[in-house]
Amino acid sequence: MSTPRVLIAANPQLGLIWTKEDAKKIIGPLAEIVELSSPSREAFFEDLKTKYAGITAIYRHNDSANAIGFFDKEFIDKLPESVKLIAHNGAGYDQIDVAAATARGILVSHTPKAVDSATATVAAFLTISALRQFWRAEVNVREGKWKAGLVPALDPDGKTVGIIGMGGIGSALAKRLIAFDMKVIYYNRNEISPKPDFPCTYVSSAEELLRQSDVVSLNLPLNDKTKNSFGKEQFAQMKKGSILVNTARGGVVDEEALLEALESGHLFSAGLDVFPDEPNVNPKLLSNDKITVLPHMGTETKDTQRKMELLVLDNIASFLEGKGLLTQVAEQKK
Repeated sequence: MSTPRVLIAANPQLGLIWTKEDAKKIIGPLAEIVELSSPSREAFFEDLKTKYAGITAIYRHNDSANAIGFFDKEFIDKLPESVKLIAHNGAGYDQIDVAAATARGILVSHTPKAVDSATATVAAFLTISALRQFWRAEVNVREGKWKAGLVPALDPDGKTVGIIGMGGIGSALAKRLIAFDMKVIYYNRNEISPKPDFPCTYVSSAEELLRQSDVVSLNLPLNDKTKNSFGKEQFAQMKKGSILVNTARGGVVDEEALLEALESGHLFSAGLDVFPDEPNVNPKLLSNDKITVLPHMGTETKDTQRKMELLVLDNIASFLEGKGLLTQVAEQKK
């Protein structure tokens, strides 16, 4: 029986971020490791016949998109029959056509839980910055303006944060904001059972959450149902003077509707870590001084990236050993 082959797909121009020692230790005894070296999508398709022939699993990092693009239907349909697993390094996997993979009999895993702490910290930062407008103050002092033009902002104490999507990230965010004396409410399709081990209240509709919240945090995946789902109607339901924080995916929010809500004064401010066309950002967002923006910093820590990488490798090892996947995507578990 031939030895399985595992392709590590990262951007060959940027260099691999994965830990080679960990890969050799975890999957080295089970498979031959092959590194992505194709400079383009077209070259990758050609290389499938030679240097990547017979690959069983693909370790996918988002950086690989710079060289070979998204794992869309065209990409997946051109993979050889030998490929049985795409192990994605990331909690969100909207760059992978899961339906196309499923149709080809290819399993897909991702890295929930490993990203929870780091992403929640970013959301907490954006919440506090949006309330206190700290980013404006930093720009002022760097430009030698001190407090010129700054106006009193808002305290987090006693404010209500509404979390849409109380999964791992939402729960970690709630615990952080409770420390700022904020009240937590949340909306999921179903109430969490057993109840979370921290003070929070379930509301039965997104509309009710929007009406009650001083800060709304989006923590939901991007898919056909959620794309542009947060728009004019949702902003109109939010409290006047409230705040939107988005660390989920940029495509969830209608940007023009957000700008309109900010410019009209209906929203006090916003905090954004994600955008629909990354790394490109709508210039209107950048020029609006009510928005704190970050360049998708959710998991940009050495500690979290190592946790993510280890989970990807553990998924591949578990698969190769015939034990199934540790964190298979939800669509394939239905």
